Amino acid sequence: MARTREFDTEAAVSRAMELFWTRGYEATSLRDLTRRLGIGQGSLYAAFGDKDGLYRAALEHYRTTLAATALRDLAEGADARSAIRAMLVERIRIAVGNGGQGCLAVNAACERLPEDPSIRRVVRDMQDASQEALAEVLRAAAERGEVAARHDPGTLAAFLVTFLNGLLVSSKITPDARALEPLVEVALTALD
Repeated sequence: MARTREFDTEAAVSRAMELFWTRGYEATSLRDLTRRLGIGQGSLYAAFGDKDGLYRAALEHYRTTLAATALRDLAEGADARSAIRAMLVERIRIAVGNGGQGCLAVNAACERLPEDPSIRRVVRDMQDASQEALAEVLRAAAERGEVAARHDPGTLAAFLVTFLNGLLVSSKITPDARALEPLVEVALTALD
């Protein structure tokens, strides 16, 4: 008879996400994980397969929580420019938190690619979801005359995601929201 899992898997993934986000994949050992999660190695392997499986679960948790919240807030924003500004500024503030931890997805791309195709898929899915959400907001805004229609909404959305990725890398170098937030205004001129 199989033993029942004696820990909260979702809470463990959330704690692992925080640890990976702060320290990175390579700098986080199995010992760090078992200590932080309060479980033994056997339980970690039984639940997640290995460190890679736990890392993928942590990225998925990030996607379904923080990243999903950002996309929902974007879709619910009043006008496109304000919603996009708010989303970009909020991502900066999260990234500079805890001494410049950056963005977990961007960190994963910088640390694990191109060698890890499974991480590439997870990060690409997050990036694609962001681009699609932004493109939809921009299409609707162009129809209402809120933003210039001179750029294809999909291309403009790809630009904004690329800008955000670069900004999130920069947040690790300069973890100062006041220094980074003015760059958002420059990027928003692409909407004119």
